[in-house]
Amino acid sequence: MADSKLEVERKYEATSETRLPDLTRVAGVSAVVHRGLRELDAVYYDTEDLRLAAYSLTLRRRTGGDDAGWHLKIPVSVGVRDELQAPLTDALPPALGELLRSRVRDAPVVPVVRILSARDVHHLLDEDGALLAELSVDEVLAERLTEDGHGTTSAWTEMEVELADNGDPAFLDAVERRLRKAGVRPSDAPSKLARALAETAPGKPRKTKREPSPRTAGDHVLAYVRRQVTALVELDPAVRRDLPDSVHRMRVATRRLRSAFRTYREVLDRTVTDPLRDELKWLAAELGVERDREVLDARLRAHSAALPDTLLLGPVSARLQLTSVAGRTAARRRVLSVLDEGRYLALLDSLDALLADPPLRPAAKRAPRDTLSRAVIKDYDRLATRVGHALDQQPGEERDMAMHEARKAAKRVRYAAEAARPALGKPAKRFAKRMKAVQSVLGDHQDSVVARDALRTLAVQAQGAGESAFTWGLLYGREEAVADARERELPEVWARASHRGLRAALKG
Repeated sequence: MADSKLEVERKYEATSETRLPDLTRVAGVSAVVHRGLRELDAVYYDTEDLRLAAYSLTLRRRTGGDDAGWHLKIPVSVGVRDELQAPLTDALPPALGELLRSRVRDAPVVPVVRILSARDVHHLLDEDGALLAELSVDEVLAERLTEDGHGTTSAWTEMEVELADNGDPAFLDAVERRLRKAGVRPSDAPSKLARALAETAPGKPRKTKREPSPRTAGDHVLAYVRRQVTALVELDPAVRRDLPDSVHRMRVATRRLRSAFRTYREVLDRTVTDPLRDELKWLAAELGVERDREVLDARLRAHSAALPDTLLLGPVSARLQLTSVAGRTAARRRVLSVLDEGRYLALLDSLDALLADPPLRPAAKRAPRDTLSRAVIKDYDRLATRVGHALDQQPGEERDMAMHEARKAAKRVRYAAEAARPALGKPAKRFAKRMKAVQSVLGDHQDSVVARDALRTLAVQAQGAGESAFTWGLLYGREEAVADARERELPEVWARASHRGLRAALKG
């Protein structure tokens, strides 16, 4: 895997006549040391239709400077990017190529722009000589790369201030205030590549189209679907890099899409969305293997850690660790395999095709309030039936299954309300919050069911190895108590969530 670091920087407009102000007047800066001039030569890569640029990703191969090699920059927030670096090779390193797959699919990445920079570097140091930030003034020459070798060029001067590793972003605010007083203004371009693409584009630069505000029911549903598809694509490299919570968030995006396609059938033609729902169900199940393992491991570790040492009989922690590592390794390998499957990439293509040519039904043209609220309430009625059925069951396997079905229904209602929130406002927000409370109770109950199955297996394994099964039995009993508490809690939580006034407010 490539090395990575968090890049926190700001860009400013400059000219060849721009002079730096006295930055030792910035709080914390004891010295500004000139580090000389560096010549940088970078070739930027993208698909022919610039898919990486559309997601604000930057892929380059650069020579010169202290960090020659391949660089992939992934946006985190405004002015913050995750930069991954790989050694300087002729071909794109596979470790970086994998992280691009959800964006580029099967399209090759090719050179699109070459940027030459003469970089004048200054280091801002504290009183101990530690680096606070690097400031550079760059003379830039950008050339559009074309097959005939006659691409358009553009030249400009800019200033960059990049925060040192683990630095306080507030320091950049202080530097910016000083630069502004000297007449230096922030750049409108988010990156060199963005500016180069804009200024070397053939013909007249195209103005970026602003998405119109949603007006119809179809507009609102498609906006929600678009957000989830974007989340799915953007979380792909995070899952590949094994970043915290990435699998969970990607799985949630798939579930939200499935929920939207099911709930808003009056808006989107189900003959198109049903096959997509099936594929999203497949993907969620594949992601769920690793995510369910994460949840189970965390739960068992927390509950065992809460026991006094006198009740921990046998190598409890070691067995948990062994089981966790074995399960996680297999689940991780499976997830990475799925993300490289043609089936997954075909699903992403199909979602793009749906957004490019939405299968809208006549109801999509209607005003959103009636159409969206009616869909949410329909899902709510289905949930009410399932909760009632669960409460009617006697404790045991039948009730466990009924509560699990109610949990899935509660999740759908919550997602439906969240999708409708931009159109329905506060009533939908309150509705989603109440449904989340129901989902939480039902979810904890289901987690206890899964944990008990795992604990029984662990007890059998421990006993077979000649270890004491006492602690596993104790934890099993505590999980039974958790399930019983959630079952007793559900009627009250459901009564609050199913308040008639809230449903009436949703209808407007």
